[in-house]
Amino acid sequence: MNKTFLQAEWRKLAMANYAVDRNILAKYLPNKTELDLWNNTCYLSLVGFMFQNTKLLGLKIPFHTNFEEVNLRFYVRYNDNGEWKRGVVFIKEIVPKPALTFVANTVYKENYETMPMKHVWETAASNLKVEYQWKKKRWNGFKIIAETNSTSIAPDSEEEFITEHYWGYAKVGDEKTSEYGVEHPRWEVYKTIDYSIDVDFGYVYGNEFDFLSHEKPKSVFLAEGSEIKVKAGRVL
Repeated sequence: MNKTFLQAEWRKLAMANYAVDRNILAKYLPNKTELDLWNNTCYLSLVGFMFQNTKLLGLKIPFHTNFEEVNLRFYVRYNDNGEWKRGVVFIKEIVPKPALTFVANTVYKENYETMPMKHVWETAASNLKVEYQWKKKRWNGFKIIAETNSTSIAPDSEEEFITEHYWGYAKVGDEKTSEYGVEHPRWEVYKTIDYSIDVDFGYVYGNEFDFLSHEKPKSVFLAEGSEIKVKAGRVL
């Protein structure tokens, strides 16, 4: 088993899941992987969450322990000698600190970008408000209002498909793919009451994703998250 590169908690994961034409993802698909579909639907997800109590190789790095991340990702699978591994590929991951971007882009060959970020978590008697914002020319935002009690994810559900991917894949070149594992327990989710998404997808993620600015997601939910471990990677 590969050694643990990073330990942290991923908390309050806001997830907006879009059904998209699989052809727009073809150029981002890493070698040896294929799109992972659910009910013959190709999903692309906008995900915002908090990193908490982050440790790199077992050490806390000053000023890099708690921070926001927002990413745009899709879902793939890889046949490893007869075993199907289900994973994610990131179009872009946004974080507020340049050192995080440097390490992720260098070690895991991901597409990180540094932007000003902020978040709001508010708990009232009847609901939970979670909002993530990031600034590229203007402030973009993703907000969910949810019930305060979380519930288990149902087997064979859309929520299970979205959350139960335990590998990360990145396109290093036409013939090389970076792979790393992520370990975490099964998550719980909060029922969504309302949400708002104000994102200039074309400016932040590229012109081919501009249509998402006017697209209604197929689903939106909030996952509580958990402690996680990111394992050291390899090149396929």
